[in-house]
Amino acid sequence: MTSFNIAAQRGATLLVALVMLLILTVLAVSSMRGVVLESRITGNRAESQRLQTAAEAALREGEFRFYGPANLRDKLEPLESNCRKTNELQANGANRPCLLAIMTDDRKKFVLNPLAFLKTSSADNKTGADTDKAANTAFVTWMPYRGTVPGADDSDDSNITSSDRAAYWNTHLIAMTEDDSSLNPEYGAAMEGRGTYFYVVNGQAADQLAVQSTTANIYLGLNN
Repeated sequence: MTSFNIAAQRGATLLVALVMLLILTVLAVSSMRGVVLESRITGNRAESQRLQTAAEAALREGEFRFYGPANLRDKLEPLESNCRKTNELQANGANRPCLLAIMTDDRKKFVLNPLAFLKTSSADNKTGADTDKAANTAFVTWMPYRGTVPGADDSDDSNITSSDRAAYWNTHLIAMTEDDSSLNPEYGAAMEGRGTYFYVVNGQAADQLAVQSTTANIYLGLNN
């Protein structure tokens, strides 16, 4: 019969088991942290993509406002009446852009970061959130994006281009200087609306992300 030395038993198996359990616990916690981090990264990427898509959509509406020769004076002069929520797209194509009057000294700041620039401006409604709260007849620096379907309104939901993030747009006419005389319309031509005109178009989503484009439009004059 084999005899066992009870005094030699020191609980080594229990110790090894506890160490292995500790290692497995650490690995499980690390794995869970990795999954949570990956989920957050994926969520941030998805949110960024939604903001980008909404801002790009608003940018398209801002550009669309310059199509065609109609309302040419509105495309050459900043008018507060065009920067109101009542200025909706027209089915006949006679649309008016919201042109912001930006001082020459401030133009660079506006172009580089329109969101930050307008947030620190003296305007009453300087953000997209302000636009949502503003009355329909109030001047806003960010026009709400309603889609590029003319005549879309709340009475016909099927006719609205929707976005899961609130989006807005605005535009600015880049006045040329004397150094750009090769591109600048002559004074008389400019008064008649003849020549090439350059615009900055901004789109933004939820006051978080902004995109920008520039356009060059050739107009034949107010009488053409």
